[in-house]
Amino acid sequence: MRVIGASTLARDLGRWQPDGVRSRDGRFPAYRALADAVRLLIADGRIPLGVALPSERELAAALGLSRTTITAAYAALREDGYLVSRQGSRSTVAVPARRMPPASDPIPGRLLDLTCASMPAPADALREVYAAALDALPAHLGGHGLAPLGTPELREAVARRYRDRGVPTDPDQIMITTGAQQALVLVLGLLAAPGERVLIDHPTYTNGIEAIRRRGALTVPVPLRLEARGWDLEGLRVAARQSAAKLAYLVPDFHNPTGYCLDDAGRAELVRIAADTRMTLVIDETMTDLGLDAPTPTPVAAFARGTRADIVTLGSMSKAFWSGLRVGWIRADTATINALLAVRSALDMGTAVLEQLAAARLLADPDRLLAARRQQLRDRRGALLDALAADLPQWRCDPGPGGMALWVQLPQPLSTALAATAPAHGVQLSAGPRFGVEGAFERYLRLPYALDEQSLRAAVRGLAEADRTLSGGAVPRRPALVI
Repeated sequence: MRVIGASTLARDLGRWQPDGVRSRDGRFPAYRALADAVRLLIADGRIPLGVALPSERELAAALGLSRTTITAAYAALREDGYLVSRQGSRSTVAVPARRMPPASDPIPGRLLDLTCASMPAPADALREVYAAALDALPAHLGGHGLAPLGTPELREAVARRYRDRGVPTDPDQIMITTGAQQALVLVLGLLAAPGERVLIDHPTYTNGIEAIRRRGALTVPVPLRLEARGWDLEGLRVAARQSAAKLAYLVPDFHNPTGYCLDDAGRAELVRIAADTRMTLVIDETMTDLGLDAPTPTPVAAFARGTRADIVTLGSMSKAFWSGLRVGWIRADTATINALLAVRSALDMGTAVLEQLAAARLLADPDRLLAARRQQLRDRRGALLDALAADLPQWRCDPGPGGMALWVQLPQPLSTALAATAPAHGVQLSAGPRFGVEGAFERYLRLPYALDEQSLRAAVRGLAEADRTLSGGAVPRRPALVI
């Protein structure tokens, strides 16, 4: 059983006693304030579900409170459904059952889709590279067209990109896949047996969670430290030791959904943790080229040289270029790549040749296109932030330095209700709990800024209407700026 330490919980609670609140007899109701603070940590995913809270005695000492206060706070959490206690064992975190309004039926062609963090294609560039790919295709027509590892041209192009980023890589260390999602499914099929534990960021990419579940593995969430815009590496080390997980799926490059990026010191520490605990790191780099306020990060694999750490890296053309290409890849040691061939034979026999030829040409000069794509995302992120400030100023957001989405904190845990209500106001979106496990993140929404600026502003107006519907009142607005 995983246990959150008393010092860790005390740190995450921060200043949990609101000033100026008193009970009828003039004393501060500390137990209720503490229970509310713990409940918010659970709702935000900062305390993973199923984790045991520290003992009453340990938490009382860490917070400098009486044990009676901690006992009363735990009792209030049990009564509200946020703690489950069994005879002879610690109290574990849960969420109470909630009834949400039914989701509205999507209306094709009339909904602004905020469920997908993916930009439209760069049409002119794609026409150009597909024309070049068609010219190169005859050289491949004499064979059967099946390349489970990928075409030599694209494997070399991907390997060269890693070399340019400081990681010596041979084409033999690359497998081309039909998107990064297939890459993750293949790696899980090789490295994660059903019932085994897999550490994840919390929150994290929703389809990553789903892939782990479908494999039959068990997710072990390690909460991000949202107030510090980063990863709790000590928490990850403790979770790895307590859970004995042999695999971790992490998104340190302009993280989906927060946009945060792990710095070089953190990457080096992450590799040390993996080496010390003998845990393989599966690093999702699908967002790595989308640094809007920061440069492209150094690959985690660069810090593994000279260590015992096993690093498997996933990449993709989908986010920076176009999702319709359906081209991804796996970088690993040659033995792992060869072992993945047997896993892949049960799914398909290779990625489409024409798409690989087009992708290789895009990667031959990626900066030609990426600079414009990044600027487009900066402009759209600015438009979304401005619209939120004008129409939903009570929603809070601390944008990360890259990626394609904002992770927005709501004033109330209404994320699922908003996702259900928003289609009636012309917007389709994913609720915060989709990016966590066991119902966490009801106070968060992921809002991608992949749509054009006019559509983003219209989407925020729809969200404001949906929010007004749920709150039963007017949505506060900032006064208009007169120049």
